Amino acid sequence: MIKNYEFTHRRKNLLNGEWVLVSPHRNNRPWLGATEAPTETTPDRHDPSCPLCPNNTRANGDTNPNYEYTHAFINDFGALTPTLNDDARIDPDELFEAQAATGEARVICFSPEHNKTLPELSVNEISKVVTTWQQQFIDLSSRYSCIHIFENKGEIMGCSQPHPHGQIWAHNHRSTEIQAEDEHQLAFYEEHKRGLLAVYIEKEQTEQQRIVIENEHWIVVVPYWAKWPFETLLICKDTVQTIAQLDDSQSRTLAKVLKELTIRYDNVFNCSFPYSMGWHNAPLDLKDAKHWRLHAHFYPPLLRSASVKKHMVGYEMLAESQRDLTAETAAKILRDVPSIHYKD
Repeated sequence: MIKNYEFTHRRKNLLNGEWVLVSPHRNNRPWLGATEAPTETTPDRHDPSCPLCPNNTRANGDTNPNYEYTHAFINDFGALTPTLNDDARIDPDELFEAQAATGEARVICFSPEHNKTLPELSVNEISKVVTTWQQQFIDLSSRYSCIHIFENKGEIMGCSQPHPHGQIWAHNHRSTEIQAEDEHQLAFYEEHKRGLLAVYIEKEQTEQQRIVIENEHWIVVVPYWAKWPFETLLICKDTVQTIAQLDDSQSRTLAKVLKELTIRYDNVFNCSFPYSMGWHNAPLDLKDAKHWRLHAHFYPPLLRSASVKKHMVGYEMLAESQRDLTAETAAKILRDVPSIHYKD
């Protein structure tokens, strides 16, 4: 049964407990807000000044190898370091609480080609990215329990380097999002004896309104509780808790889904679609992670065109998230665009 959500209402995010206000009627208002002109230049395959290109020298003096597919290295300006200074000390205080934080931050170059983003890579090349994610996760998991794999794409998302790349931050404290998702998935499992995302997949398959892509092992939906205009949730359909557990078939089909989803994003406004995306793996200090399901979030900011983005300000900063485009409409737009990249 198709449900009509074209009225003002709130939706609850079952993964973290937050609410989002949905106001579809606001799509009809005239737009007089800020626009940001897209920079659709075509860079060269190799940029001699880029610190991520093969054979180039980085800020710390190291030289990148002549890599063929992916290249991972310790972030020269990492937000986390494995150790603290000898004089680091935090005095207990009820009002000014703090915790020491250590960890590692790494960069993963997706391709040696400076001018190709994920949707422009082949499935085989994206498979190499997935394999590198897994290898890095396995290595870091020997020392850290909370591992975040993510990508910021585009200047509009604060990406300082145009070369296609992502990052991994690893630490032993539970990040706020992982802690919230763990609590909500565990509470659902204890009540229903089934995983939250397993049941959610079935619900989306029944309604068929928010599914964008689905194959043997993966499903992409605009989540019912989406707050960003074209936000998507990529979920493994199998009982998998971390990216390290993916087998060859799951990894290969993931590469296909990543290519198609990012192509569809680019085709919405015929531009290199910016976003922040990241994997949520089960924290590795859990005694039992059966309530978890591996998934990734895509948060793109574009709203009406390649030059109009959603700003989380005012009510969103001071009250709760708000969106104008319903999740169902956003999913239909993503489904209806071609699956062949607009540049092709």
